[in-house]
Amino acid sequence: MRDGVTAKVDDVIQTTQQRLGEALRSRVAGDEAAVAAARIWRSPGLRWFTPDDPIWIVTEDAAMFPGGIASLLLQSLHPGAMAGVAGHSGYKGDPWGRLQRTSTYLATVTFGTVDDAEKAIAQVRDIHERVRGKDHRGRPYRASDPYLLRWVHVAESWSFLMSHQAYSGRPLSRQQADRYVDQSRRSAELLGATGVPRSVAELEDQLESYRPELEASPAAREAAAFLLRKPPLPLIARPGYGLLAAGGVAVLPQWARSELHIPWPRPVGLMARTAGRVGTGVVRWGMAGLTDDMRRSP
Repeated sequence: MRDGVTAKVDDVIQTTQQRLGEALRSRVAGDEAAVAAARIWRSPGLRWFTPDDPIWIVTEDAAMFPGGIASLLLQSLHPGAMAGVAGHSGYKGDPWGRLQRTSTYLATVTFGTVDDAEKAIAQVRDIHERVRGKDHRGRPYRASDPYLLRWVHVAESWSFLMSHQAYSGRPLSRQQADRYVDQSRRSAELLGATGVPRSVAELEDQLESYRPELEASPAAREAAAFLLRKPPLPLIARPGYGLLAAGGVAVLPQWARSELHIPWPRPVGLMARTAGRVGTGVVRWGMAGLTDDMRRSP
């Protein structure tokens, strides 16, 4: 009798885990997850990276979830970058579509063949050529500007690395972290960025060097409210997202949180780190429950 009850409980847990994994994959990779995964993982050909490379380790871990939120918030502080997103990305009208395109791109350039990675980069470069305008102070920007591309890359790489070190349970060594920064510059340079950092020290120096021109523009504050207060999710999913969002905010530099007017007394910071670990752990558990070989889909 006890064995029968135990088996039923195990079945319920396994089913719950699988459904969570499928729901997460659907949100992040979209309805074409299987097609994208088959192309990325099964296409024969030379790849830039292997499973032992730090960039592979970082990109396939669930800590990318809070890291992605941190990256969006940090990137928004550059008026030119934020103006491009606000004016051309349609993130409010199609937030999940934008997430799915971004996640598929990251998976392709990290795990896919060189041919597929180069095609994905060329497509993004083509889009960047058409994205231009003026920021909220009337200053012109171009998405293809090497300096602006470097900022987007620096903010993204820093956020992903800090989130991985905080929530992965498998933090990189100092040498691995330097290697991650060096490996991540490949796609950034092919996109057109110049002067891209090669080590953690250079990454932190460059992040600091951009500070004089960073500010929370009206569009940046609007984006932060969208991400943190009004996420496009049903009520039942918001507590889980809240854990990940808290974890993302927790890895931001204090000056970035202050600029975005995110209140952060010390007890909140401690709780947010815990929330990030819990949320990332739940995501990791759900993704591990996928029973097919698409578990590593974007």
